[in-house]
Amino acid sequence: MSASDRSATRPVALLARPGAARERLREAVLAAGGALVLEEDPGALDPAALQAVGPAMVLVALEPAVEDALERLAPALEAPQLELMFEEAELAARREGWDAQRWTRHLAAKLQGHDQVMPPGQEEEALPLIEPGMPERPDERHADAPLQFHVDEAVLHIDEVPADTLYAPPAAVDRPEVLSFEELMAMAPSRPAPEAVPVLPPELPPLADTAEPAVAAPAPLPGSFHSWSLLEDEAYAAPSPVAAPEVDGAPQRDAADAIGTGALGALSLVELESAADAPAQGALLLLAGIGGPDAVRRLLSALPDDYPLPVLVQMRLDGGRYANLVKQMSRVAMLPVALAEAGQALEGGNVYVLQDGVGVVAQAGGLRFADEPAPVLPALPVERSAVVMLSGADPSLVPAALEFAGRGGWVAGQSGDGCYDPEAASQLAVAGHPAGPPEYLAGELVQRSFD
Repeated sequence: MSASDRSATRPVALLARPGAARERLREAVLAAGGALVLEEDPGALDPAALQAVGPAMVLVALEPAVEDALERLAPALEAPQLELMFEEAELAARREGWDAQRWTRHLAAKLQGHDQVMPPGQEEEALPLIEPGMPERPDERHADAPLQFHVDEAVLHIDEVPADTLYAPPAAVDRPEVLSFEELMAMAPSRPAPEAVPVLPPELPPLADTAEPAVAAPAPLPGSFHSWSLLEDEAYAAPSPVAAPEVDGAPQRDAADAIGTGALGALSLVELESAADAPAQGALLLLAGIGGPDAVRRLLSALPDDYPLPVLVQMRLDGGRYANLVKQMSRVAMLPVALAEAGQALEGGNVYVLQDGVGVVAQAGGLRFADEPAPVLPALPVERSAVVMLSGADPSLVPAALEFAGRGGWVAGQSGDGCYDPEAASQLAVAGHPAGPPEYLAGELVQRSFD
């Protein structure tokens, strides 16, 4: 069965409100070869009716009016055999001409399960499949070839081969006989053994006739270490504390007390050094735009629930419907998704959607959201952060991303296949940075260590 036959039998359910977006999506499904088994408004659709038609793919036109209906249909949409595809209703209504044809090719690729999204006549040639094992060596090609007839032929023509007069074999050289170690030792002249001379101890000095009186050892000086003893633990007396002089009636603290409490804000030197040596907090920044909700959804769904870095999603939305974006991402992400609020500290293992007017600043305790439209990239430490540009990312941010990569940061972009607007991400790929589908980029981020 060919790819087109397989796609023709694949049922598709279209959930969209009546209007231009619904008509555009219906035309795209039919042009892509899908079998449209249901076309209904999500607000008027019963979950049992959706399950009764048994679709393999559900195409949903997203807009604020259908958010509550999608939550009601969530049990039916979360069936494991269904493949969900979301599209912005406003974008679908405006899509015409070449733009509509391109989106139809991407839809056909998803329906038919292949990656060919180029126009007809520009298909890429399939690369040969790599087979396991070592490649064939030249000598293996002649392993079973008979060689005897070549040997017989060489014997018949050996007298006809001209001799080489430039080379003469060297004459035999008489080599001296090599003697063994035992034979060499037997030929060595013998020497007489030296006579043994007895060794006598030295004579002792004569004893003195008169004994001198013993001299008493001098008494140890006060404070000398000669008076110390391991058994006299009770002899040690701690020095009595000396009261600090008073100035204007108030006792003065010593230098150690001043350093330990007042001078450094109740922090010890060990605490200050550990705070200075602590690594700066990093984050993962996802930049997207038109066509980006699907790419962000695919990447977040591939991140595990124990991903250590905080994830920042920066995507400009018309009308500022960031709360709806948080709901959409919460349905597929294994990490908790929330809306970034000014003054909130970033915590690892969380996804934050950046709304307009909220930036990120670096403070002593880590990263924190600020009520100012400051760029996010300068606040991220390069050694513990990463930047990924997805579909529709702002091309004006490419120089800042390349400068971030030049300082040692990890930067990647979504590949052109399946990417609605790859302009910014393609510039990163041309510069030599990693590129691929959102699922591949998520795997690369999980494998990297940002310690």
